[in-house]
Amino acid sequence: MPSNTLLITGTDTEAGKTVLTTALAAYWQKYHPQQSLGIMKPIQSGVGDREWYQKLFTLEQSAQEITPLYFQAPLAPPIAAARENRSVDLAVVWQALSNLQKRRDFVLIEALGGLGSPVTEELTVADLAGEWRLPTILVVPVRLGVIAQAVANVALARQSHVDLKGIVINCVQPRSDAEIADWTPPDLIQSLTNTPVLGCIPYLDHPADLEKLAKVASDLDLETLNTF
Repeated sequence: MPSNTLLITGTDTEAGKTVLTTALAAYWQKYHPQQSLGIMKPIQSGVGDREWYQKLFTLEQSAQEITPLYFQAPLAPPIAAARENRSVDLAVVWQALSNLQKRRDFVLIEALGGLGSPVTEELTVADLAGEWRLPTILVVPVRLGVIAQAVANVALARQSHVDLKGIVINCVQPRSDAEIADWTPPDLIQSLTNTPVLGCIPYLDHPADLEKLAKVASDLDLETLNTF
């Protein structure tokens, strides 16, 4: 898999993957205006992220190029597909991703759910990230009990041979500095997972403010990724 690709995944469905993906996209377009960007949500169930990216960015990508597999019901893909008497055809996703990588200097992929979320009846997001050799960032939300989720997700990533580049902590709700320090202490998470914590995204009350999003991304330790 070319190094111009980055997968954004999370500990679960409400970790804040879309916020980080949007921030990185805003950063790329601001600081690399001469280089083309592609965004992909490979599989989507129900209305959501694809429509968000179409609203915020001029990507020159069709809806199918952003989301090769789209299901109506907001359920796990194998369940949503079964409701439509369809299958989760990963060959379609792979072909769309390969084509996008050839036409773009950099491609951001937002995964569905968390690393353990099912993609098919046999494969999880972690399986796919490992088999397709996708450089990956794990988003960890600021909430009580999430340290254990971070440790478990990193363990799953290693088991599945995921190229995990780092962790980003994300305030999906307004959080105080004390709550961030108590619930998601970066040093402890980094020590327990042996994975670099690239920074913390503050709560954004205007998540469509691309200038603010680019600034938020610039505050992360992006040099560790060797991409930006």
